[in-house]
Amino acid sequence: MPLPPPPRRPDPNHVPTEAELRRDLAAAYRLIALFGMTDLVFTHLSVRVPGEGHRFLVNPYGLLFEEITASSLVLVDAAGAPAQETAWPVNPAGFVIHSALHLGAPQAHCVMHTHTLAGMAVAAQKGGLLPLNQISTEFHGRVAVHEYEGIAADDNLGERERLVRDMGDKPCMILRHHGLLTVGRTVAEAFYWMYYLEQSCRIQIAAQSSGAPLDIPPEDVVVRARDQMGDSPVKGWLPWQALRRKLDREQPDYAE
Repeated sequence: MPLPPPPRRPDPNHVPTEAELRRDLAAAYRLIALFGMTDLVFTHLSVRVPGEGHRFLVNPYGLLFEEITASSLVLVDAAGAPAQETAWPVNPAGFVIHSALHLGAPQAHCVMHTHTLAGMAVAAQKGGLLPLNQISTEFHGRVAVHEYEGIAADDNLGERERLVRDMGDKPCMILRHHGLLTVGRTVAEAFYWMYYLEQSCRIQIAAQSSGAPLDIPPEDVVVRARDQMGDSPVKGWLPWQALRRKLDREQPDYAE
């Protein structure tokens, strides 16, 4: 098989079209399914659509993530109500957390939320995510925590404000007794954070399950490792292009 063209560094100032966002978000749904981070037809990935007003793309309620296509995504308003004709229902209650962050956190152009075994296990631990390995050191000081208040409801304006307050300017959040959440300026960035946050949780649960004493690196080493990994306006762009190529080969219908 011939080599693909060299990766292209994206322009951080590029404003994506709705069509581009549909393909990116559909790809993210397929990848979340591929890497075992789904919860049947529940949880959501959403992205803000440029233009006037508050409009977002989200999954139709009832489709498995592996079934999502670019054209099946539903355009909704800030309340999660459809802003386009659709034969499929949407789940406004499930969009409450997303809309709060989309509207209140400047970095939350894309919001991803999962209910994974490892993520919910770490969300039930008082210590939260521990810097047990090189992967998880990147999250040091970058993971917010939101305490559990029951199922998020649209009429609980106080919790919406607390979600935004707790998120601050961080890219990741642990929802106590609930799951994981990441945000990004692009779909690629939010997926990058979600993939590696999930991997960090899986590693933590595996290490704790061994029964051996945990060896946590010193604070200065953790900070140095995190800073070595850096940050940029195009975070996650390199693996994202590789993952899109994988989907183009194996699941090309995601872009339909």
